[in-house]
Amino acid sequence: MSIYINKANENWIVDKFRSEFYQNTTLSTTKFHKKSKQTWIIAPWTWKKLNKNNLKNQHTVCTVHHIDFSKFDKSADKNFHELDKYVDVYHTISKNSFNDLKKLTNKHIETIPFWINQNKFFPIADKKRVRKKFNFPKDKYLIGSFQRDTEGHDLKSPKLSKGPDIFVEYLLVLKKRIPNLHIVLTGKRRQFVIEQLNRIGVPYSYFEMINQKSLNELYNTLDLYIVSSRVEGGPQSILECAITKTPLISNNVGIAPEILSTESIIYENKVLDAKPNIDFAYNNALKLTLPEGMKRFEKLFE
Repeated sequence: MSIYINKANENWIVDKFRSEFYQNTTLSTTKFHKKSKQTWIIAPWTWKKLNKNNLKNQHTVCTVHHIDFSKFDKSADKNFHELDKYVDVYHTISKNSFNDLKKLTNKHIETIPFWINQNKFFPIADKKRVRKKFNFPKDKYLIGSFQRDTEGHDLKSPKLSKGPDIFVEYLLVLKKRIPNLHIVLTGKRRQFVIEQLNRIGVPYSYFEMINQKSLNELYNTLDLYIVSSRVEGGPQSILECAITKTPLISNNVGIAPEILSTESIIYENKVLDAKPNIDFAYNNALKLTLPEGMKRFEKLFE
């Protein structure tokens, strides 16, 4: 039952999941598509690179991370239904994505959140030392945002599904209560938020490309992380915050209602009403650590 997983080659989270599955699963896998009995299309936007004859003769599971209906034009609809011909079972990360996907297909859908690697993301007790390492001022309230926010076609327009405009609105509200805000940004394509932070006069530190160790350390410096997205599959940052015991509030998107307490969800943009519940999120994240977090995927393929 050798499993082949396609790849994005974008140094994005799905490539990390692919690598970790190959490294940690007890099931038989292969990195050669023609030798596989099952195909996991974990990066659906690259599915056309796969051999169609192989897909016809294999059991195919396709992960749909999220569906942004504001961008789901005729071309996207055509592409989905072309892919749908080869898919036996769909996988989504959250119940929110499940509800969107079932509008497009009658095929079976499994909802399984991705695992979190506790060897890569974990709490650090000495937070003062970590803050000092990154030269963060001692008297600042650090708010994190580690996901891209700008469209790639012009590196100017906001990627609205990620809610960077909402993030800035939340900061304006929080600034009235917490005047010593300092924003911590990572990742590529952060041009929109950086421009807005300069406009509203909120200081920030930007780490465009960092390694895994530094990313974990940055989570451990934060006083708060905010997920302001309009549409999400995960995001994985929710689990990364949860397992590192980073205070987190989030819009009601993706896996947020499955990991966070109700009090940590931002409803109707009332950001001041949301309160982090670190222990609640941490206990839920523990259920998805390795190897337990991978077992539901293995059962799906079995």
